[in-house]
Amino acid sequence: MAYSVVIATAVFSEDSAGAVWKMDFPNVEPLSSEQNNNSSKNDEIDVNSNMNANPQKTHQGSMRRSIPSPITSAKANTAADNRAMRRIIAEDPEWSLATVPLLAELCVTHVVGNFADHPKLDELLPKYKTKVLEKISVDLPLRVVAHLVTDEGYWQRRSKARWKVCDVSKYGGSWKRMFFERHLEHMVEHYVPESTDTAEMIGTLPLASPYVRHLNIRQLLPPVKEEPSKAKDDTSDTASDAGSDWEAPHMDHFDFMPVIQRLPSLESFQVTYGVQDCGMNFEWNLFQFTQRDCLGLSKSIRASTSLTSFQLHRSKVDDDKARVLISHLLDHPSLVELDLSHNVIGDSGARGIGKLLNGHSQLVRLNLSNNKIRSMGGAAIGHALKKNTTLRELNLGLNRLGDEGGQALCKALKENTTLDHVILTSNELSEPTAAAMAQVAIHNTTLRKVNLSCNTLGQDGGKQLQEGMEENKTIIELDLRLTQVGQESEYCINQILKNNKEEHRKQMLLDKLTVDR
Repeated sequence: MAYSVVIATAVFSEDSAGAVWKMDFPNVEPLSSEQNNNSSKNDEIDVNSNMNANPQKTHQGSMRRSIPSPITSAKANTAADNRAMRRIIAEDPEWSLATVPLLAELCVTHVVGNFADHPKLDELLPKYKTKVLEKISVDLPLRVVAHLVTDEGYWQRRSKARWKVCDVSKYGGSWKRMFFERHLEHMVEHYVPESTDTAEMIGTLPLASPYVRHLNIRQLLPPVKEEPSKAKDDTSDTASDAGSDWEAPHMDHFDFMPVIQRLPSLESFQVTYGVQDCGMNFEWNLFQFTQRDCLGLSKSIRASTSLTSFQLHRSKVDDDKARVLISHLLDHPSLVELDLSHNVIGDSGARGIGKLLNGHSQLVRLNLSNNKIRSMGGAAIGHALKKNTTLRELNLGLNRLGDEGGQALCKALKENTTLDHVILTSNELSEPTAAAMAQVAIHNTTLRKVNLSCNTLGQDGGKQLQEGMEENKTIIELDLRLTQVGQESEYCINQILKNNKEEHRKQMLLDKLTVDR
């Protein structure tokens, strides 16, 4: 029995669930009428012969005869004909009954997509809240997420999307605090007076104020002033000889008062008046710290009652500006650390700082390194140290104290009972100061660390220091590098320091055991 078999691979149909299926048939050449008649006759002969040969298969043969011919079925079913078959294309080619999302997932997707206009977070269950926080965009307006989103994971994603380097350890382990502090610093550092619109900053301050603890301003841009154009027809010899009468404009920078007043939790503030990466546009005026800047900054620091640390370095602070600044810091309620290093403060400014130390501050650390303080300024600071009861660390390195200023400080250290760390490196000190420091080692019982490096103390000064250290039990660090004190004296002093360190370690362990009990 010869059949022309047609294998159906797929047919377009639609089931009760609405899914659309596609079935394709291979190309089938219709049989001619003569081929069809011959096939029918052969079918009849084969069937009769089979029935006579094996009567037991009669029932099976009848079943075979009941199967309709594929050719006949193909003619009856128009879908089997490629020429008559219709193609149905679904609206969503990716839709599948097997991947229909859950209603909860659809709701989460809707909340995420409309979060900017309709922020919903606290109303959600914890498991859905977590999904929303993982999917919401890091570009959402701060007014939407500042107070609403407290999840550190979201602020971590937002911080890493904006900055390549993110060291959260400098911000107390808080990603949210890091984002707002760096965001506010960026706005201040790129603010151009008289040009930048202040609306964005005013809108950001209420959002950032609860989270900002520290500000480190690395640059401050001056206002943009254009040089007035010269007259084109001015060709006189007088004008060319006299040159231009134009002077650089008075440089005023960002006013910190509106910012400091709106940051009630600010604890540390560092600022440098200068411009980074100015390149070929360098001008000295870009690094000018004006009187108006100084007065505005001083008032801002005085208004911040929560500030504990203030650093103003590399800003060309001279004596006049230092005295203005100190006058506003007198009796500050919370300031414990002051850093005015890398400026041009002289003796007059040092006298103002001496007044600050003389019972008008709670300073614990004072850094005046790399200034122009000489003997008179050192004497003023030394006089204040005799009465000061709060300062624990003093850095006067890279100044010009000389032996007169050094001896005045050593005389004050014999009476001071709070300082434990003094830095006098590179101050043009010599043997007289070394002899005075030896007396400090004998009488002072609170000093732990002393730095006298880069001073020409000489071998005689080294021997006097050795004699003083032999009676000292508290100093554990004494830096004598590049002082020419001699190898023998330096070795003996190091052995004394080693013993003092061991005794100090034992005392610390004993105190710890006492506290634990």
